[in-house]
Amino acid sequence: MLDTIRWDTDLIRRYDLAGPRYTSYPTAVQFHSQVGSFDLLHALRDSRKAQRPLSLYVHLPFCANICYYCACNKVITKDRGRALPYLQRLEQEIQLIACHLDPGQTVEQLHLGGGTPTFLSHDELRQLMAQLRKHFNLLEGDSGDYGIEIDPREADWSTMGLLRELGFNRVSIGLQDLDPAVQRAVNRLQSLDETRAVIDAARTLQFRSINIDLIYGLPKQTAENFARTVEEVISLQPDRLSVFNYAHLPERFMPQRRINSQDLPSPAEKLQMLQRTIEQLTAAGYRYIGMDHFALPDDDLAIAQEESTLQRNFQGYTTHGHCDLIGLGVSAISQIGDLYCQNSSDLTEYQNALASSQLGTSRGLICNQDDRIRREVIQQLICNFRLDFAHIEHRFNLDFRGYFAELWPQLMAMADDGLISLDSQRIEVLPAGRLLVRSVCMVFDAYLEQQNRQRFSRVI
Repeated sequence: MLDTIRWDTDLIRRYDLAGPRYTSYPTAVQFHSQVGSFDLLHALRDSRKAQRPLSLYVHLPFCANICYYCACNKVITKDRGRALPYLQRLEQEIQLIACHLDPGQTVEQLHLGGGTPTFLSHDELRQLMAQLRKHFNLLEGDSGDYGIEIDPREADWSTMGLLRELGFNRVSIGLQDLDPAVQRAVNRLQSLDETRAVIDAARTLQFRSINIDLIYGLPKQTAENFARTVEEVISLQPDRLSVFNYAHLPERFMPQRRINSQDLPSPAEKLQMLQRTIEQLTAAGYRYIGMDHFALPDDDLAIAQEESTLQRNFQGYTTHGHCDLIGLGVSAISQIGDLYCQNSSDLTEYQNALASSQLGTSRGLICNQDDRIRREVIQQLICNFRLDFAHIEHRFNLDFRGYFAELWPQLMAMADDGLISLDSQRIEVLPAGRLLVRSVCMVFDAYLEQQNRQRFSRVI
């Protein structure tokens, strides 16, 4: 088993920098408009030739209510009819993409995100899944990892029953915080009973995995009231937990302007929240996977990390990183071989493109050799907390120490500070450095100096 993480306040204060979350390398900040639908079709052809398995992400942007902290691409509306024209365009996109793939390419992973996917009616969810099954080779039974994001305020037992019937076996539940004052401050009133009801339904219906999302650093939060939330969440026994650091960026995300910055906890208070959360989750038997994620030891992510097969993509930590990821819907991102591409984030532009029988691709990037090398380095560090130089040297036919000679002084400084151990054969992220693994990865990011760090959240 990997060592537990060790809390080092001095180290955290020095290395708690703003930087990418590395769901990809290069990051989406590097995407540009010179990549378009032609590049996507070319990549799909290569995927078909290689018969690579698939992971599908479907973005459903609609929400009935706005949560002030949210930075997702979303459409806030009470009009449920808004979903119908969007779904019609989404079905067109499904058809346009699928015809360039081979029916033999299995969909190992499927995820519906948003927005609030359960904003859709039961009939709309049935129709969407029927289209996906018609055009893609979805696995029968429970052999695939098919997940959906759930807002407990938008789901009941009948909804959970429908989702199970449609083939979903994983749910991710947005909770954020249970304290009523915090909930009012972010406009998300959600009781523990509502959340427990959805989890009870998921367990009764034999969903394979339950994930709960929490956020620390929200207005009105204190170390004491957030610890109570964590205690209640532990009692629900989710298989996985995501504990995100709230990044207050009102200049980028308009809903956050409704949050009173004076109500936000101080950086010291946020650190206290995180430290106490880690202590609570560790005592309850959860393993720190990395990058805000915790899982029980028998969870697929924890097992994959033990076996050094864990990977990371635009959906976060995954056991399906070997699949080509196809993003469907407004703002969705695909990763197919060396191509990253993203659909337009503007709903009207996305729908108009498909109305003209064109794909909604608006920007992207094709990785070069240096990108591939650094991507693999970052992937190994962020997933497995170690990097064997021989692995990179064998895969890319290079001398690691020579290729990254200019980075050696920074790595040596991190080793002196106790973040990593460094020798002629490997880097290992030490227990005191695991919370700061993003900072270690940032050393290998060739683009970071050109970027505005204000675009990124802090590491902690």
